[in-house]
Amino acid sequence: MLAAGIGIPVLAALNASLGRTIGAPAAASVVLFAVALISALVVVLITGPAAIANVASAPKHLLFAGVLIAFYVLTITYIAPHFGIGNAVFFVLLGQLISAALIDHFGLFGALQTPLTLTRATGIAVMAAGVFLTQITGRA
Repeated sequence: MLAAGIGIPVLAALNASLGRTIGAPAAASVVLFAVALISALVVVLITGPAAIANVASAPKHLLFAGVLIAFYVLTITYIAPHFGIGNAVFFVLLGQLISAALIDHFGLFGALQTPLTLTRATGIAVMAAGVFLTQITGRA
């Protein structure tokens, strides 16, 4: 997960740069998804393509994750060049902390239910403050 976290700002910077280079952030996102689809297909072919048949019987609301990733990629590709990668990722991380705490607290989408205690909320607030400090100290 650390590697995935490292990849998020790299993805944002690369795709924002591609969007600027080709003059179309939305087209850059389409290219990103095409490369991602091919990459994921290779992994599925290696690990077991039979599971794809099970998608038809999955609850349809679970497919909304695709809309969310498209929203993320499109917005980060448009916003990052104007707002800065650090600022954009700061707000992404803040949103992730908030939504992860809510998902865990209520056990949404089948997640393991972990109550939001005062200690946990304080930890999340400290993490958010830390991310905030990394952004303001670089500008002072």
